[in-house]
Amino acid sequence: MKAYIFPGQGAQFPGMGKDLYEQSERAKELFEKANEILGFRITDIMFNGTDEDLKQTRVTQPAIFLHSVILADSLGAYFTPAMVAGHSLGEFSALVAAGALSFEDGLRLVAARANAMQKACEIQPSTMAAILGLDDYTVEEVCDMVSEVVVPANYNCPGQLVISGSIEGVDKACALLTERGAKRALKLNVSGAFHSPLMEAARAELEAAISTTTVNPPVCPVYQNIDAKPYTDPESIKKNLISQLTGAVRWTQTVKKMLEDGATSFIEVGPGNVLQGLVKKVDRSVETSSASAS
Repeated sequence: MKAYIFPGQGAQFPGMGKDLYEQSERAKELFEKANEILGFRITDIMFNGTDEDLKQTRVTQPAIFLHSVILADSLGAYFTPAMVAGHSLGEFSALVAAGALSFEDGLRLVAARANAMQKACEIQPSTMAAILGLDDYTVEEVCDMVSEVVVPANYNCPGQLVISGSIEGVDKACALLTERGAKRALKLNVSGAFHSPLMEAARAELEAAISTTTVNPPVCPVYQNIDAKPYTDPESIKKNLISQLTGAVRWTQTVKKMLEDGATSFIEVGPGNVLQGLVKKVDRSVETSSASAS
């Protein structure tokens, strides 16, 4: 059974999507439609911008979404998912690819999410850190001990958990986790505390956008970040998308659940190959690959 997986923030690179734009009339149409919806030429930044240009949240999120969704579209009849999942932002790409959201609605939601997150980051300085070499329980326990805001945010793979919160909270947790034997406690170059209670202001804004958006039953189950379970019911999908902004991305648990439910190969659709590496850390024997335009 084929599982298609869609990357999140951090997978972007200069020149992303340019080959798709140049090789396919259909892809070109979708990119141009995106420029129109967003009100600026995101293609100029994607194809010719620098790393720095691509790092702005309002650009990064739509750029990764567009690369993933247009690549999935270009696969045509070769896109045959038994199940899909996306990492954080990638959940929106997965929902469009599986037919639960239209291209236009998906892009509008991603743009609204990116802008809301950007604003929430400006309200309160906050950050994230990757904790390597400890089990999930120890990280959860230490986060609970810190009185400032700090929570587990991304369960990426066994031995790699990202924490998120106020600068003081993350610094204190990093010091304690290093004492507990973490191989590394590495502050990330991000603009805020994604997937933490500090995104509450953004959550309210995204909820307003999602509540007026039509979600259709997807062609296959979508394994959602918030609890790693498969969903096909539109109302549940909406609710989980809203919760995802302040809740943790349970990627380790998602991959395990997909394997349990019969996934035999994981195909990453979008820029980079980060998710394939994470899947391999959950189960080294499983087959992984990158989608490429047919």
